Amino acid sequence: MNAQPPAPATGASGGDAGLVSGEAVALDVRAARIGSRVLALLLDLVAQAGIAVVLVVCLSAAVAAFPAGLADAALSGALQTVGAILVLVGYPTLWERFAGGRTPGKLAVGLRVVRVDGGPVGLRQSLTRALVGVAVEWPGLVLPLLSWVASVAVMLTDRRGRRLGDLVAGTMVVHTRVATAWRPAPLLAPALAGWAYALDLTRLDDDLALAVRQYVTRAHRFAEPARSRLAGALWAEVAAVTTPPPPAGVPQGVCLATVLAERHRRATHRLHRARARTATLWPELAPAPAGGGPRAAGAGD
Repeated sequence: MNAQPPAPATGASGGDAGLVSGEAVALDVRAARIGSRVLALLLDLVAQAGIAVVLVVCLSAAVAAFPAGLADAALSGALQTVGAILVLVGYPTLWERFAGGRTPGKLAVGLRVVRVDGGPVGLRQSLTRALVGVAVEWPGLVLPLLSWVASVAVMLTDRRGRRLGDLVAGTMVVHTRVATAWRPAPLLAPALAGWAYALDLTRLDDDLALAVRQYVTRAHRFAEPARSRLAGALWAEVAAVTTPPPPAGVPQGVCLATVLAERHRRATHRLHRARARTATLWPELAPAPAGGGPRAAGAGD
């Protein structure tokens, strides 16, 4: 089985959620801050407003169908209260419970509600978050202006960006889209060019090559001895399917980077040859020259 790179250390990648897996490995997860959370809230408010309009229409039609003596102000008020609870409390609770901690707004922004230990939220946590949110955050039935200021202050000062509902429910909101820096494939080391050109890579499959690429492009984020241990495990697999062996004294990480660079060089060369054959057989499929030549100018005639 191909070796896969372990999760990098939190400090190296900027993850600040402070979540740790059951294997005591720090997870590379970023806590959501007030900006992304407000954007998700605004999107959810639009969806809730639409649901409220539909409920008002349906409840009005239902009340109009009741007998004249049954439809009174008390019934209308009760139905309005039930509708408000469904929209303000039921909407976030049901979405978070059955959509993996994501409401439509959070899904669009790339956020998820999780427990403080990193586990999925349950019905109790989702309901607690919703009730606290309605009472003291949004819309804030208890001292609206004061509770809004307190909620913003809590989110700005908490190191995980949690709001009051999160603190009470034992939850937090994290980003599901991890921001990682893209690094290109390594270049071929000139000192190893002779060995690289002679390599037989026919048995190096795509899965193993992908594992090597993941290691090589992220090796700078691994700490020792994990970096050397993973390089050794990967090189043992690569050495078993490639020949000839590398020169003596070359570090295993450098060998992996060289094999990957040579595989990329050969793939690029094959692509260029295929494009050249295509241009010879079907000139009309060849890409137009940059800047627009005679052919580009005549294309619109």
